[in-house]
Amino acid sequence: MFHDMTDCFTCPSDHYPNTDQTSCIPKVVMFLSYEEPLGIGIAICALSFVLITALVLRLFVKHHNSPIVRVNNWSLTYTLLISLLLSFLCPLLYLGRPEKVICILRQSAFGITCTMAVSAVLAKTVTVVLAFKATQPGSTLKNWLGRRLASSIILPCMIIEAVISIVSQAIFPPFPHAAMLSRAQEIILECHEPSTTMMYCEVIYMCFLTIVSFTVAFLARKLPDAFNESKFITFSIFAYSCIWLAFLPTYLSISRKSTVVIESLSMMFIQNYQHVLALEFAIKEINENPQLLPNITLGFNIYDSYLEAKGAYQATLQLISTRERFVPNYKCDNISNLMAVTEELTSDISRQIVDILGLYKILQLVFGSAAVSTDKNQAITVYRGEPNGVHQYRGIIQLLLHFNWTWIGFITTDEMNLQWFRKAMFPEFSRNGICFAILESFSSLAVDKEETALEFYNKVMNHKVHVLIFYGDISSMLCLRWLLNTGRKGTNHKPRGKVWILTTHTDLIYSTSYDDCDIQDFHGSLSFAIHSHELPGFQDFLQSRNVSSSKEDGFIRVFWESAFQCTFSSSPNNTKRAACTGEERLESLPEYIFPMSFTGQSYTIYNAVYAVAHALHAMYVSNSNNRAKMEGERRRFQNQQPWQLHHFLKMVSFNNSAGDQISFHQNGESVAGFDIINWVTFPNQSFVKVKVGRLDPQAPPHEVITINEDAIVWHRWFNQARPLSVCNDNCRPGYSKRNKEGEPFCCYDCIPCPAGKVSDQKDMADCFACPSDHYLNKDQISCIPKVVVFLSYEEPLGIGIVICALLFVLVTALVLMLFVKHHNSPIVKVNNRSLTYTLLISLLLCFLCPLLHIGRPEKVVCVFRQSAFGITFTMAISAMLAKTVTVVLAFKATQPGSTLKNWMGRRLASSIFLPCVITEAVISIVYQAISPPFPHADMLSTAQEIILECNEPSSITTYCELIYLCFLAIVGFTVAFLAQNLPDAFNEAKFITFSMFAFTCVWLAFLSTYLSIRGKNLVVMAVLSILASSAALLGFMFFPKCYIILWVPQLNSREQLRKWKL
Repeated sequence: MFHDMTDCFTCPSDHYPNTDQTSCIPKVVMFLSYEEPLGIGIAICALSFVLITALVLRLFVKHHNSPIVRVNNWSLTYTLLISLLLSFLCPLLYLGRPEKVICILRQSAFGITCTMAVSAVLAKTVTVVLAFKATQPGSTLKNWLGRRLASSIILPCMIIEAVISIVSQAIFPPFPHAAMLSRAQEIILECHEPSTTMMYCEVIYMCFLTIVSFTVAFLARKLPDAFNESKFITFSIFAYSCIWLAFLPTYLSISRKSTVVIESLSMMFIQNYQHVLALEFAIKEINENPQLLPNITLGFNIYDSYLEAKGAYQATLQLISTRERFVPNYKCDNISNLMAVTEELTSDISRQIVDILGLYKILQLVFGSAAVSTDKNQAITVYRGEPNGVHQYRGIIQLLLHFNWTWIGFITTDEMNLQWFRKAMFPEFSRNGICFAILESFSSLAVDKEETALEFYNKVMNHKVHVLIFYGDISSMLCLRWLLNTGRKGTNHKPRGKVWILTTHTDLIYSTSYDDCDIQDFHGSLSFAIHSHELPGFQDFLQSRNVSSSKEDGFIRVFWESAFQCTFSSSPNNTKRAACTGEERLESLPEYIFPMSFTGQSYTIYNAVYAVAHALHAMYVSNSNNRAKMEGERRRFQNQQPWQLHHFLKMVSFNNSAGDQISFHQNGESVAGFDIINWVTFPNQSFVKVKVGRLDPQAPPHEVITINEDAIVWHRWFNQARPLSVCNDNCRPGYSKRNKEGEPFCCYDCIPCPAGKVSDQKDMADCFACPSDHYLNKDQISCIPKVVVFLSYEEPLGIGIVICALLFVLVTALVLMLFVKHHNSPIVKVNNRSLTYTLLISLLLCFLCPLLHIGRPEKVVCVFRQSAFGITFTMAISAMLAKTVTVVLAFKATQPGSTLKNWMGRRLASSIFLPCVITEAVISIVYQAISPPFPHADMLSTAQEIILECNEPSSITTYCELIYLCFLAIVGFTVAFLAQNLPDAFNEAKFITFSMFAFTCVWLAFLSTYLSIRGKNLVVMAVLSILASSAALLGFMFFPKCYIILWVPQLNSREQLRKWKL
């Protein structure tokens, strides 16, 4: 539609593409309306028939006492006329836009009115039969005659039809429906019938009544009654049956128109105490190592921010102040020789520490959740003791892609982290096909309000997304736990299972408060941790740790009481706890309270201390020329400024005691990887951490992430099946994606491929059309080659038609031979035997015509097919017409003074026969000259077939031929009907009347089918029509005569035929 579109799109269901596929055109709404010519014509015809019926009814009422009205039960006559009047009104229900009430009334009105008419006809016929029987001696049938008899027939028939209609409306009521797929360029408004079973039930029931009526009337046609209606009933029921038998194949083939409280800080201290011990263990090892900073002792101070801005700024200013007095920026007392600071950045507040210390060029090794910034203008004094957070997020992307999680949520602690994520990482997630259902920070939440917790819970935990990324630290993790537990209490919904992906430094903390700090929401979570190794001597260092041997440790007593749930006698804490002995063993604590193995953060602190030590050692060695100057250099070393250490720290590269290489990139980032941890929680609030994978940013792309999926324990909600986190299921083949308005790009609707299009892969952006010689399979997931179809001699239908045609040819030839043999007999001579021979030869040729319709269409066959059909049938009909006219003129010629005797004989027959045939020959020649038919492969009419057919470029000539034939048949029928009562023993008018009537019915039925079907079915219908109409002419015209010639030859004389009534 526009230039340079990246993709094509499918038109809406109520539009269709134009020929050039450059725009969508609205489909035309179609229904049979009162405004179109066809609707107007039907309405006029219906109202005309209503008027005629009303006039007939009035006429019969006016002459109700006349014998012709009274003798055949005038009450039944009135019932029949009223039912016919209602039947003529029924078509008006089929005009106009379908409405619910109209759809309901349409079928019922049709069934009931037609049943009334047919049952009334049946009652009239039975009345005739019983009236005759009642006249016989001793008959008791007189008691049944009258209204009692009529009611006993009409009422049961009507009741059965009413039951069928009521059941149909109760179970499968029709309703208005817009069919958008039946036609490419139209929306067809129709009354949709949920089940065609009831429709068939009604038609079958009426056919049953019709057959019964026809049978009774046929048997009663010769009863000696001057007002016997059986002959009329036979004719009317026969015509009625022909019309509805023609309707059934049309009905089957045409379209519908054509038919969070925060945890106490003591628990956080337990979690962080290993960091303190890692720092002390590293300093101890360095001071005991004679090869590293000999004759120099390192010390350290630990400050706590208490998770507030005031504490963070005060601790920072104490670092640059004197020991005894809080006087920042002055050297008026003993001052520590501060060379480096290792700090954990956990919040927006702690991030300001970097700016303050940066003013003094103090070397900072940072780690923590706030260390993700990639600001190029950040002070060069800052080094990251762990990999850049960007690498962690890229690892998360690889993890999400590994599990095919494309629809996730992201929650962080503060708005600054969220804004950084939106700017730096959001595009990268999007490029990898991952979108976000939730982007939330809770730094502004009032964590003391339950309403806030409930709102947060409903927004996050009740969301359909199954995977949530949480970026924060220990304190924010406690806040998150409070929000989840408090929110859960305020809702009645069963909590949904989530897979939490936790970033580094986001650890669970064991809590003894079960009610407020349940951790089951995090069961099965995955977290990233700084890669760590066990260090030699660290376990011995921890096992030797106790209160009595670590009196210089100012934290140990607080940790001991919290970890072992005991109280020292000198402690002002709760005396209800057991007394602490001080000899408890750290290795006796569970892993979730105090891990004996190195954690990632402790490992980072250990390596950071060693990095500073190696940088100090390098600076120390560079300033030392020889050992004689060592003492002086030591004093000079104490006077070194912190900023002088940066050059050496950049160049640091060493292997720690675990064998890992420690170094920094040019941008001050540590080179390390991440471990992937699976959290398994238990009802007693304990948990274990299981290493299930590794993330190595330096590895080749296909080896960046390794994971043991079998070792992962998922949340109980998922029943240990891999969770799915997609906005919607993948679009299966046969469907295409359509983005939802206002939703992320990974949220889309799967819409079935439109008619004529297919998709053979998952999540296809658009469907495509099969080649013209292929068709869609049922599920629209593949293209299947179309089958080449034509009416062949090898299929059962073709064989059957050939057999029937040849059989009729044989019968016709035998009849011709019989007539030639008995050419001098009166029954052959009396009705112009030359015309009889001409008629038989033309019928023989008519029976051969179907053979031209069988087999693969060829050019020559296509040319001869239509012409042979038209000429042979014209010969037959014109011969019939000539015979009929001969009968009429023969009678007229016997009148005194008539000059018609001169026209009798071959001259009369030729003057009728030849012009009719010549006219048809001219039509055929013009047809072949202007638009000759040719072989054509029709790939569009049916979905699964290529129909080989003779294409007729213009249907006008076909209509001309059919109309011409019907005209001749109607003329012949009319003349024969008028001549049926002429006093001639050999009068064939009655036979011609019946044969012409049957011929006309067959071809009128064919015309309605010709307008609705195509391809092979059309050929079959044409062949069957040819055979049926030819057989009707042969049967009605010649079988009675053959009967006389073969079985009652004594009647084949002029004297006897005058006495014999056919």
